[in-house]
Amino acid sequence: MSKSFLTKLYTDKGRDKLAKIKICGLRRKEDIEYANELKPDYVGFVFSKSKRQVNLEQALYLISLLDKNIKTVGVFVNEPVEEVLKIAKTLNLDVLQFHGEETQEYIDNFKNFTVWKAIRIKDREDLRKTKEFDVNALLFDTFSKGNYGGTGETFNWDVLKVFKLSLPIILAGGLNENNVEEAIKVVNPYAVDVSSGVETEGYKDFNKMKSFIEKVRGI
Repeated sequence: MSKSFLTKLYTDKGRDKLAKIKICGLRRKEDIEYANELKPDYVGFVFSKSKRQVNLEQALYLISLLDKNIKTVGVFVNEPVEEVLKIAKTLNLDVLQFHGEETQEYIDNFKNFTVWKAIRIKDREDLRKTKEFDVNALLFDTFSKGNYGGTGETFNWDVLKVFKLSLPIILAGGLNENNVEEAIKVVNPYAVDVSSGVETEGYKDFNKMKSFIEKVRGI
């Protein structure tokens, strides 16, 4: 990493006002090395059925290599409460992200954790679901039948323009280095979440990750 990149990254007084960055779906040692160099705010580990899925042992190894200043997010889809608690406690996860059909009753089992609940957006009507949840943040992703994220498809961000929400918003769904600046202008989210948008042939790409982070942070 260039000195100019590091200097800008750590001395920019306005950084706290910038959207946070989550890189999701890390599953290789190389992915951790990329994250350690590029310093996203969060990294996500997927524990549900997915091509990016990791198990407890794999995640334990990967997190042991991760810069301790980068927060860890466990991504779950309709998993048994006991399994989520086991993983969350073993890994000491910073955030639990529920990306399935979880209800508030289900989420209430995790009151000792920071919780993000994903809502898949097809149209403005889906925003009514936000009233169902008492969580730390809501993540908006693209609705795709039979999929729970990682599709690389965007939704109409304009539906969030006049939407009033007291909770922090995390924007996901088809973000990449070419559209993230516009997405932030439209939605003004607390954080942006990217997975397939920083991959090449299904694997995390250092240059795409670097470009995405630079675009978000105005570097």
